[in-house]
Amino acid sequence: MQRPATKDQTADAPALLRGDIDGIALLTLNRPETRNALSEAMLTALSDAFAEIAKDCNVRAVVVAGNGPAFCAGHDLKEITRHRSDADAGRGYATELMVRCSALMQAIVALPQPVIAAVGGVATAAGCQLVASCDLAVASTTAGFATPGVHIGLFCTTPGIALSRGVASKHAMEMLLTGDMISAEDAVRIGLVNRAVAPGSEREEALKLARKITGKSAMIVKLGKQAFYRQIEMTLADAYRYGSEIMVENLLKHDAEEGIGAFVEKRDPKWEDR
Repeated sequence: MQRPATKDQTADAPALLRGDIDGIALLTLNRPETRNALSEAMLTALSDAFAEIAKDCNVRAVVVAGNGPAFCAGHDLKEITRHRSDADAGRGYATELMVRCSALMQAIVALPQPVIAAVGGVATAAGCQLVASCDLAVASTTAGFATPGVHIGLFCTTPGIALSRGVASKHAMEMLLTGDMISAEDAVRIGLVNRAVAPGSEREEALKLARKITGKSAMIVKLGKQAFYRQIEMTLADAYRYGSEIMVENLLKHDAEEGIGAFVEKRDPKWEDR
């Protein structure tokens, strides 16, 4: 059963639902009437949920899904438009909004637990950024992905940051420059999504993938996720130096000793997450 993660003060229903299943935190964007836009309330709900999960040793993986026909349609343009009448024409509001959204995307990458997007509908603009920021993604074959800001005079610069780190630059630039919607199959082809599955099964497939991860040592998964993202930003030589240091550190951990011993002895390992 899912429970509210954070209440939206402007509506009775919570902006985000959370349900924990066997070590997996299932977060569900719950604003189908706004296509699960990243409103102020949604950003707060997601940020609070990830901050809570980061400290929860019982959570070993996270799945992010959306209720309704859209996974996430990006920023709430109506909220942004209302602030054009501010004394500074909305500059202060827009600046704070970008800071908050960027912090959320970075929090997903920095989270100790792997995060899997379960995309059942369209993911556009910052919604596509959200998918690209997750470690893994499973999509319905009816899902679509786009960075369509160029159509309305607003280049998707910040979504492009996550997108360019997940797919080859020419694929990212084509999406950013044309704003075209791509299919789930094309999203798999360019590396934005891991796999496309039958409509309605994406959430269960994401949970199935998460269950594979929960069977591993949480400490080793945390170590590996952190190292993966750090080395990407390094030169090849620096990455190998850093990676070698992490491998040595990893080899000396209890769970590595246990895992190797279990493999040699042909038995299941007993993880202690240390």
